Amino acid sequence: MNPPRPRPKLDQENRAFWTGGAEGKLLIVHCHDCGQWTHPPRVLCRHCQSENIAPEPVAGTGRIDTMTVNHQPWAKDLEVPYVIARVSLDGVPGVYLTTNIVGSPVDEVHFDDPVRVVFEEQDGVFYPLFEKHVPSTAEGVA
Repeated sequence: MNPPRPRPKLDQENRAFWTGGAEGKLLIVHCHDCGQWTHPPRVLCRHCQSENIAPEPVAGTGRIDTMTVNHQPWAKDLEVPYVIARVSLDGVPGVYLTTNIVGSPVDEVHFDDPVRVVFEEQDGVFYPLFEKHVPSTAEGVA
C-alpha cells in the first residue's frame, strides 16, 4: 500500500475532478461559450468569465512536458526516488497536470514521453497519476 497522499478539500468546484476516476474518467472543466478548458477547476471560465462551464471527460493521454526526480522521503514509508512531472493533456490545449509518473523505473522516464492516466484511490479520492504509454495506430500514431 502506498503512503497516504495529501487529501484535497472537496468542494463544488473540484469534486468532479477528484472523483471522476471512480468511473475511469479524467474530468476537466470545459466552457460551452468560448470552448476553452480550465484547470484547476473554477466556477467561471478563466478565459471569458462565463458561468456556462461543466466538467467533461478527456482522453487522459498526454506527454511529459517537464519533470524532476525526487530523492527526498518527505513522508513516512514514501519510497524514493519517484518522478514528479507536468503533463500536457492531448486535446486539452493549455492544460497541464502536475502529477507522478508511475510504473516505470525513474531512469526510464524522459521528457516528451507519451503517458496515460491511471487512478489511485484513497478514501474516496481518485488521484490522477500517469504511466508511460505507447499509443497504438488506432490512437492516431502510425
